[in-house]
Amino acid sequence: MASTGLQVLGLVLAVLGWVCGALVCAAPLWRVSAFVGGELVIAQVLWEGLWMNCLSQTTGQIQCKTYDSTLALPMSAQVARGLTVLSLLLCLLALMLGVAGAKCTHCMGDGNQASKARLAGIAGVLFIVAGLAYLIPICWTAYAIIRDFYDPNVAAPLKRELGPALYLGWGASVLLLVGGALLHVGSSAPGGRALPVFGRGKDNASSAAASEGKQPEKSFV
Repeated sequence: MASTGLQVLGLVLAVLGWVCGALVCAAPLWRVSAFVGGELVIAQVLWEGLWMNCLSQTTGQIQCKTYDSTLALPMSAQVARGLTVLSLLLCLLALMLGVAGAKCTHCMGDGNQASKARLAGIAGVLFIVAGLAYLIPICWTAYAIIRDFYDPNVAAPLKRELGPALYLGWGASVLLLVGGALLHVGSSAPGGRALPVFGRGKDNASSAAASEGKQPEKSFV
C-alpha cells in the first residue's frame, strides 16, 4: 500500500506541476518593466511573455499583442518556447504512462504487475526530465533579466524585472521533479523480492549437505 500511496501522490504533484507549467507558458508575465531612477509617476507597465506582450495603463486598460514573427525574437526566447512546449508534451506522455501503470488502475489488468510497475517508473523518469527541461528556460530568463538590470550599458527604459510567472515556473518545476521522483520510487518492480529465495536455496542446500553428512553415521551404526 505504501508504494500505491507514493504513486498517487507523485501523480497528483506532477499533474499540478503540469497545470502550473501550462499557465506559466501562456502568461505574458515573464518580464515586467523596471522603474529605476527618479520616476514617481508610472503611466504604463509593460509585460512580456513567450507568446505576447501586454501594456497596462493606469486607467485599467490592458492591451495585448502577439509577436509578429517568431524568427524575429531573440534566440533565448525561441529556445525557451521550444523547451517549455517540449516539457509540456513530455508531461502529457508521462501522465498517460503513469495512469496506465499505476497500481490503483486496471488499464493493463491486475495480473501484469511487473509491466505496470515498469511503465510507472518510466513515467516518473519522464516527469523528472520534463521538470529539468522546464527549469532551464526559467533560470535562463531570470539570469538574463538580472544581468541586464545591473548592466550600466543598458538604458533604463530597457531594464526589466522578474515577473510573477517566473516564480510560478520555479514552483511548477519543483512539483514536476518531486512528483516524478515519488512516482519512480513508488513503482518498484515486484521482482525485488528475489533475495529471500536465494537465501532459502542456500538454507536448503546446507540442510541437504548436513543430511548427507549424517547418513554415513547412520550406516556405521
